Amino acid sequence: MKNAIIFHGTGESPDDQWFPWVKQQMEKAGYTVSVPNLPQMNQQPIAEMVSQVLPTLDLNEETVLIGHSAGAPFILSILEVSGQKIARALLIAGFYTEIDMGREPVLQPHYDWQKLAPLADYYMINSTNDPWKCDDTQGRLAFDKLGGTLIIKQDGHFGSASHQQEYKTFPLVAAIAIGAYQ
Repeated sequence: MKNAIIFHGTGESPDDQWFPWVKQQMEKAGYTVSVPNLPQMNQQPIAEMVSQVLPTLDLNEETVLIGHSAGAPFILSILEVSGQKIARALLIAGFYTEIDMGREPVLQPHYDWQKLAPLADYYMINSTNDPWKCDDTQGRLAFDKLGGTLIIKQDGHFGSASHQQEYKTFPLVAAIAIGAYQ
């Protein structure tokens, strides 16, 4: 079954930024899409979050996972624990090392990059000017470990209420998610 799950970042909700628009585009393409509300994102230890959320997910080889900011490393933890191969993982403005002096509970101490690499076709989308330091160096780190496709923009955090960066649509993410990106 073609399904997708969009994971928001810290302090966000399913109704923020481009999440509803991408959800709608994917539903038009025949996907069943969920955007779970995770108010404890990047506040609760990652092992606890994964143990609570993973049993609620329907992961299969046609699944697409999309994560924004803290949602990106959360996806890696979900995949590493489940070991489930999926179609695509889109990691938007993701980070994989500490960016806030040790205050990133969503990060694992270590990732099993070799285990993760074959579990998905990875797409990392990062900016050179991300105000939260979820920048191109973070995208390059994931790309170097996972392979896939690295897309570098100069477009901030791809949506941030605190930085007054509205991002109501995201055609690039929708195209990649439905498999129409070339």
